Amino acid sequence: MLRFLLAVGVAAVAVWVDQGTKALALARLSEADRVPILGDWLGLQLAFNPGTVMSLGADATWLLTVLAAAASIALLIAATRARTAGWAIAIGLLWGGAVGNLLDRLLAPPGFGRGHVTDFLAYGNLFIGNLADVILGVGVGLGLLLYLRKANT
Repeated sequence: MLRFLLAVGVAAVAVWVDQGTKALALARLSEADRVPILGDWLGLQLAFNPGTVMSLGADATWLLTVLAAAASIALLIAATRARTAGWAIAIGLLWGGAVGNLLDRLLAPPGFGRGHVTDFLAYGNLFIGNLADVILGVGVGLGLLLYLRKANT
């Protein structure tokens, strides 16, 4: 039960941070201008993404919404089965990142289930993402490390 609560807490903080930074981006950034942070490598620029990374699946936003909802439910179930605190944290990060972007798909314009994800972290000219994407990446990385550590013991 404690590991489940840890996963829930991590997920809740992840969603709060993600949605909070998206609200700040909506209030202070524009689609037209990029604010450089590390020269041309990293900056802040508002974008609305109907798809996934690099706008893949932009014509199937509703399908991505269904998949994100299914993944969120699967991660909820996984959180109930976390065997270590490390796995609870990894699952919580994945769950929080998934829910953060799912909320955009459900609640953001142009409409329920078809919403565009708010992005604002511009990685050079490659793509623009958000903190939910970063949180998902950290969760995947932590899960991979935990898996490899167990495989080597």
